[in-house]
Amino acid sequence: MKNTTGRAKLRYLLNVITVVLIKIIIGRRRNMSLRRKIEDKSAILGVIGLGYVGLPLAVEKAKSGFRTIGFDVQESKVAMVNSGKNYIGDIINEDLEEIVKSGLLSATTDFAQVASADCVCICVPTPLDEHQQPDISYVKSSAESIVPYMHKEMLIVLESTTYPGTTEELLKPILESSGLRCGEDFYLAFSPERVDPGNIIYKTKNTPKVVGGITQKCTEIAATLYESVLEAPIHRVSSPAIAEMEKILENTYRNVNIGLVNELAILCNKMGINFWEVIDAAKTKPYGFQAFYPGPGLGGHCIPLDPYYLSWKAREYGFHTSMIESSMMINDRMPEYCAERAGQILNRDRKALNGSRILVLGVAYKQDIDDYRESPALKLIEILGKTGALVDYYDPFINEYKYKDQMYKGIECIDVDILKSYDLVIITTAHSNIDYNFVAANSKWVFDTKNAAKNVETRNNIVLL
Repeated sequence: MKNTTGRAKLRYLLNVITVVLIKIIIGRRRNMSLRRKIEDKSAILGVIGLGYVGLPLAVEKAKSGFRTIGFDVQESKVAMVNSGKNYIGDIINEDLEEIVKSGLLSATTDFAQVASADCVCICVPTPLDEHQQPDISYVKSSAESIVPYMHKEMLIVLESTTYPGTTEELLKPILESSGLRCGEDFYLAFSPERVDPGNIIYKTKNTPKVVGGITQKCTEIAATLYESVLEAPIHRVSSPAIAEMEKILENTYRNVNIGLVNELAILCNKMGINFWEVIDAAKTKPYGFQAFYPGPGLGGHCIPLDPYYLSWKAREYGFHTSMIESSMMINDRMPEYCAERAGQILNRDRKALNGSRILVLGVAYKQDIDDYRESPALKLIEILGKTGALVDYYDPFINEYKYKDQMYKGIECIDVDILKSYDLVIITTAHSNIDYNFVAANSKWVFDTKNAAKNVETRNNIVLL
């Protein structure tokens, strides 16, 4: 009887041990299964948001051999992707056509297909609202759309620029409402996008990545994904907040330095000093100086916006980012300053802004791209228009643009007669495919806010910012 009882206890103990061991083995397999899927490229990848960040990322994932699904609420974008038609400047048309035809890349508006994805990257806009406060509604709605289709062993990475704490404080609770536990059942990380539209050297493929996960395991899984897609180093950090702050630092650094040179450009104009020559001289120093350049303001989705995210978050801690806010004030005022300078130039001919014909050259926020998000040229055009000036624009990359719910159409070309018909030409974007010698030779006045006409020899009608 005692032997029977002993054997029963032994069997029970062995069963408990077996169950524990099985759970450990299953747990290990579960932890490794996604990594193995990524490493052998059997994982299905999803990208939410097919804009300037999301589509290039989706293309690179597909080119790396991963079956990739792009998600977007805009049916027009989805249709173009599925037709192999490109709408992003940094993507090679043939690459998109090939991977779509191969079946490696498809797009959809049906978020139910998230259920089939092993890894999902969120690349949606994070604009400012009318009060200059962060609008993370797109991030929030994207996370909420994922929840019904979440499953174990799923990786979710936020790439949208946002304030420090978003991933852990906003996304994690939303995603855990699925009943799954972050770091155990699914993985969550932040990896800031670093796309520089128009950069001929650094693209999505070869730009180093920063990755910070909720847990170390989250970080490693996310890093494994990017190592399988990119040809660039992956820098691991200890938390999503570090990665979020890192991206804010990158763009705030540029914002502050551009604010500095804009302020000095205003001062040098009063002093009669060519500030562009000053910068050229300063950058001959091989250390301790990085060249930044003035202009009509800041454009693009990141540099003008990111400092606002930081300032907004800082107020939660009773802290005012005084230096950052000062640079923002300077940069935000540059379109108005350029309008004032335009008026001063016209005054040389005893003309007022009111009634003068002005041609703005370039509405893209930087040279040789078709992206006009937050372009200071749009604000400048608006200010000039309010003074009564008759303003047209020409941009070889942008035939029309939308600003404050209104469409604006540019002129189709510039020739001798067109240039001579304007009282003032303002260069706001230094596109390389515009002949500035031709512009200067046939214009009454040229206000060059970008030093685009620096190689023009006859400069009697050129005024620099």
